[in-house]
Amino acid sequence: MPKETIATRPFADTKQSYLRRKRWAVTLFYFAMGLCFSTWASRIPDIRATMGMSEAELGTLLFSIPIGQLFMMPFSGRLATKYGSHRTVVVGLVFYIFSLVGLGFATERWHLAAALFFFGMFSNLSNISVNTQGIYTEGIYRRTIMSSFHGAWSTAGFTGAFIGLGMLALKLTPLAHFSAVAVLLLTIIALNYRHLVKVKAVPRPAKKKLFSKPDPILLWLGVMAFCCMVSEGIMFDWSGVYFKDVVKAPGALVVLGYASFMVMMAAGRFLGDRVIQKLGRKRVIQISGCLISLGLFSAVLLPYIVPCAIAFMVVGLGVSTIVPSIYSIAGRNPNVPPGIALQTVSSVSFFGFMLGPPVIGYVASATSLRISFAIVAVFGFGIALLASRIKAME
Repeated sequence: MPKETIATRPFADTKQSYLRRKRWAVTLFYFAMGLCFSTWASRIPDIRATMGMSEAELGTLLFSIPIGQLFMMPFSGRLATKYGSHRTVVVGLVFYIFSLVGLGFATERWHLAAALFFFGMFSNLSNISVNTQGIYTEGIYRRTIMSSFHGAWSTAGFTGAFIGLGMLALKLTPLAHFSAVAVLLLTIIALNYRHLVKVKAVPRPAKKKLFSKPDPILLWLGVMAFCCMVSEGIMFDWSGVYFKDVVKAPGALVVLGYASFMVMMAAGRFLGDRVIQKLGRKRVIQISGCLISLGLFSAVLLPYIVPCAIAFMVVGLGVSTIVPSIYSIAGRNPNVPPGIALQTVSSVSFFGFMLGPPVIGYVASATSLRISFAIVAVFGFGIALLASRIKAME
């Protein structure tokens, strides 16, 4: 079975300028991925209103994304291993961008569902490939930089929110909005793909079964990341709807909740490495879980523009360092290679990001959106409790 390895110059001969090029290229690919998704997320309330969908109907359509992810999941890792993540991340991201434009063309619900299916497919291929690139780049740096990569993804999130706000102010259609962003994203790819960390496949004796039993610690970490991803996912897909339907914010301020969340999430990730060095990963994860609960419960109890925006900022700070910290802990597992460890954890956790929002739609339809957010708030305390049983590998 082939194993992906770095096909670059030896560590001893690596220069700082070479490292910086690699880091910036991977950082910009993270940014492009985040901007692609946040561009779609920023127009969800608008598309929902245009098609006249209820919360349950929107939730049903959003299931197309995890279905696409589930379809692609068995192939993403194999493709990245066989052809190299530096190739699959380019192919995956290009088709991810094309599927974004396809969402703008959707005029019927079945069309939107089909476009979301492909959107989910290529987001999975891009996600596995870009995180594999992050692992290899961190390897040639010989120090933790994963948090900064995720910070770039978060920066793209609130960048997409502000672009969405501007597009709404200009009264541009989702198609015009998505097409303009697509041109920008394709330009980023064209300028940076040559500087990705090159990897190649080399033979490796098949000593283990293809579907061997996952390491229990990795599954535990995956469950923690799953809880975090549920919280993050509802903020992406439902924060705008919450501000529109619960907070009753004016049209121009509907994106404020999403933007508040993303700004603080990005700030927390760029500052995360320093905080982790001071407090340790385990304690940071525990505190972060409590912040998620505090923020969501506050939004439920105080559904007004300013308090709710602040509450969403607290949620953003809470989710900012959890997944990067979990990835770092998983990568240090002495029993499993870093790439396999990352794939195990991300395979479990990403279902939280994709399945959480659709389920919230059904719960909100049966009860209310405020009750749905209160239920997800409990997940934050769950993260803190789960972290107490993990011995972090500092």
